[in-house]
Amino acid sequence: MSWLFGLNKGQPEPPPGLPVPPPPPPPAGSSGGSGGDKPKDKWSNFDPTGLERAAQAAKELDKSRHAKEALELARMQEQSLQMEHQTKIKEYEAALEQLKGDQIRIQGEERRKTLTEETKQHQARAQYQDKLARQRYEDQLRQQQVLNEENLRKQEESVQKQEAMRKATIEHEMELRHKNEMLRVEAEAKARGRVERENADIIREQIRLKAAEHRQTVLETIRTAGAVFGEGFRAFVSDWDKVTATVAGLTLLAVGVYSARNATAVAGRYIEARLGKPSLVRETSRITVAEAVKHPIKVAKRLTSKPQDALEGVVLSPTLEERVRDIAIATRNTRQNRGLYRNILMYGPPGTGKTLFAKKLAVHSGMDYAIMTGGDVAPMGRDGVTAMHKVFDWANTSRRGLLLFVDEADAFLRKRSTEKISEDLRATLNAFLYRTGEQSNKFMLVLASNQPEQFDWAINDRIDEIVNFALPGPEERERLVRLYFDRYVLEPATGGRQRLKLAQFDYGKKCSEIAQRTEGMSGREISKLGVAWQAAAYSSEDGVLTEAMIDARVEDAIRQHLQKMDWLHREEAAMAAAQDGPAESGAKMGFTLPQEGVPLAQEVVAPALEGSERDAGLLPPLEAAPLAAEGLSSGGSPESKPVDAVPQEAAPLAQDSPTLPAEEGAGSGGQTGTAPPEVGELGSGAGAEAALPQEGEAKTDTPLPKDGGAESEVKSKAEVPPKDGTPV
Repeated sequence: MSWLFGLNKGQPEPPPGLPVPPPPPPPAGSSGGSGGDKPKDKWSNFDPTGLERAAQAAKELDKSRHAKEALELARMQEQSLQMEHQTKIKEYEAALEQLKGDQIRIQGEERRKTLTEETKQHQARAQYQDKLARQRYEDQLRQQQVLNEENLRKQEESVQKQEAMRKATIEHEMELRHKNEMLRVEAEAKARGRVERENADIIREQIRLKAAEHRQTVLETIRTAGAVFGEGFRAFVSDWDKVTATVAGLTLLAVGVYSARNATAVAGRYIEARLGKPSLVRETSRITVAEAVKHPIKVAKRLTSKPQDALEGVVLSPTLEERVRDIAIATRNTRQNRGLYRNILMYGPPGTGKTLFAKKLAVHSGMDYAIMTGGDVAPMGRDGVTAMHKVFDWANTSRRGLLLFVDEADAFLRKRSTEKISEDLRATLNAFLYRTGEQSNKFMLVLASNQPEQFDWAINDRIDEIVNFALPGPEERERLVRLYFDRYVLEPATGGRQRLKLAQFDYGKKCSEIAQRTEGMSGREISKLGVAWQAAAYSSEDGVLTEAMIDARVEDAIRQHLQKMDWLHREEAAMAAAQDGPAESGAKMGFTLPQEGVPLAQEVVAPALEGSERDAGLLPPLEAAPLAAEGLSSGGSPESKPVDAVPQEAAPLAQDSPTLPAEEGAGSGGQTGTAPPEVGELGSGAGAEAALPQEGEAKTDTPLPKDGGAESEVKSKAEVPPKDGTPV
């Protein structure tokens, strides 16, 4: 009820939440007296007006009819004030607690900062101490190293001094020992010489006695041995039973030894020829004992299999297909009738089906086949002749007949007169010519080559039929594309075993389009294109072969084919440029220049063709060989045309060429080593001897241009005018 008495009337209330500081103490100099020297009474500053107003108000209240309500109101106001004061007290206490918490937090932060700073200081001090320790350790190491080096240097000096002293000691000892040894040897030599001089007569007597005793011993030994052997031989000769038994035993022993050795050799050769396989044969369908043991099921299937169509799986042009079918039928009938087989030459670009047709021909005819490559002959060297004879001996042992297929035959069947081949390869070629000189009912020879113009003329004489396997045309390419698309794409996709799927597009239209785009490609290249499609499907994430993937592989194959053709044309251009000189001057085939009045052999000139003509598969020089016979028949026989002189273009060749030995090619049926077959067949007796050059005359051996696409042009000597202008 401070308002009632007028207390704290003019003082503002402090804001809540803050502590109220106590009132300042009264100044020491203030007092309530007048003089200021007496202390004031506590009631000296009391103002009674408040009490008066309170008394007045109390009286008025008592008189008022609302006195109780006023008292009740005053009491309630006082309670409200007390509650407000209590609330403020609580707020002040809460503020104090908050201040205490803030002080604790601030103290904790300060303590943490202090600890962090102390930690940093400790770390810096530790690092500094570690640095000092490292420096001390490094200094110690350096000092220790210097000390060790000094000790090592001293030790080395000491060792060197000791070595020098020991070396000097050893040298001194050796010198003394050498002197002593020389003195000893000298003394011994003098003593030995003196002893030998003094005992010379005794030594001679000892030698004489030893020689006499040795001579007597040898003579007695000879007498005793002669007597013993003589008595034994006399007893042996006098007993004819012993003589007969001894002679029979020695004879049987010799017969047994030689028979066993020869029988073993014959049996080995027989087993090798019957059961083995020659080293030159790369692949064969003949069943061997080893193959029967390793693959019995495959051998049984082969034995029970029936003859198949020769052109099954082989895509050829209609004309060529008709021709090779006739060959297959003729070969099969020849085997059934035990006739003589015909030798075939198959030529053409690589990958056109030559090897495949040879295998199919053997299976269709019921024959065995054996494949050998010409590149395997040259590395054999001196063993080539033996290996070649083994091949033909092995071929003659076949009961069903053997088709001997020689792939890349031009590798060793080259011209002996114009090509630079080794003597071993020449001997191997002669052995091949010897074994193929006559038709055989045991084997059929099939040669395959990309460059048939390089064959020796004797090889051409042994060929009965020539087949040209050209590049496939549009229809053949479409058949090939469909064949390999079915084999490598459709069959794996429909089989269900492999991870390969095919997208939806027009397969037939796509195959026709690919066949049009792959012009100039061989069958092997198209088959590799099918394998590329299969590999593209396997390498994809989902295993689906799309049309875009097929087109990409086709574009890649076409690009590679064009690159190969570009390389081939460049090589042909380089070879043609290198051979322009000899070709223009009329290069010869290496035949022997005859004397005047002797019939001349035909002259074969090989002009170079363009690469485009060779790629088109024009007529090779081997098919042009009949033109030579026609030229001879139309102009008369060579023997009826004497020639007076050598042509002008051949004269310098005859002067510059070295003389060749006449023995070359003696084993090739009477032909000289440098003449084609026509020269050796001019005649026999005096005519044949006249065709050969006499001693001192030159022979020509000019190389022919080796253009792979060259076509032989056959000319007779009647077309070349002689020197003196006399008509031939």
